[in-house]
Amino acid sequence: MADQFLEESLPVSVRMGASYADEHDVVISESANGNEYRTLRSASPRRTFTVSFVGQHADLWNSLIALYHRAHGTYAGFRVRHLDDHSTNGHTLAPTPEDQDLLLVSAGVYQLVKEYGAGGTPLSIGLPYRVIHKPVAGSVRVSVSGVEIGAGLAVDSTTGRVTFDANKTASITGISKAPNAVISCTNTFAIGETVYITGVSGMTDVNGKRVTIIANTGSSITVDLNTTEYATWTSGGTLNTRPQTGEPVKAGCLFDIPVRFATAIDIAHISRQHRETSQIDLVELLNP
Repeated sequence: MADQFLEESLPVSVRMGASYADEHDVVISESANGNEYRTLRSASPRRTFTVSFVGQHADLWNSLIALYHRAHGTYAGFRVRHLDDHSTNGHTLAPTPEDQDLLLVSAGVYQLVKEYGAGGTPLSIGLPYRVIHKPVAGSVRVSVSGVEIGAGLAVDSTTGRVTFDANKTASITGISKAPNAVISCTNTFAIGETVYITGVSGMTDVNGKRVTIIANTGSSITVDLNTTEYATWTSGGTLNTRPQTGEPVKAGCLFDIPVRFATAIDIAHISRQHRETSQIDLVELLNP
């Protein structure tokens, strides 16, 4: 049976005193003369949690224990919101579209990630990073070349994949000098989409810029680019919607950690109405 996952969160009433740790997968062997040989097997740390709960027995049964049984114990995964680390901006701040570089998966498809250890010089292998498989729906903000993308992509909140729509392209037949430039082209674009400009002669300052479409007609688009001080367009140019080679693609989001139960749950009677669990171990799923 394929791995299964419950798209729900652990109950939030975690007691103070819960603990967590990030472990890096390092294999260490030692020679007879004491030399160490270390192999880093993954760029991603793996987080573990130790939590416990106390509450009325009916509440525990209807929330925590019910989740434990829906997951078939240690079999299926679920989400945990980590109070100390649930944002790509710092650890708890509101996400921005410039928080983290995305990993390219395939043409037009990118993976949300978060790097750790900023503030000093990294090793030659780079900073460790967490692949964000479980972003919070509606929280993801994406940018290309510093321009936030409001249309033309889809975010999968169950995998953390960002997929851009099929590329739209058009040849430029003119660019006006105006506070909001009008680009003449065969228009197949929508308001809110962004386009990347290349190959223009004359008004070469527009090359390499990504701009947002704010109005359109059947034969032109109006973009948020002031070209009044630029040279006059003379010929050529191409528009593309998908990220082009060399364009930085970044994003920010809120996220949950995918985990599974790593232990059974022992329950103690502490009063007629209240129950307390033993320490419950949770382990992060690196590939949920």
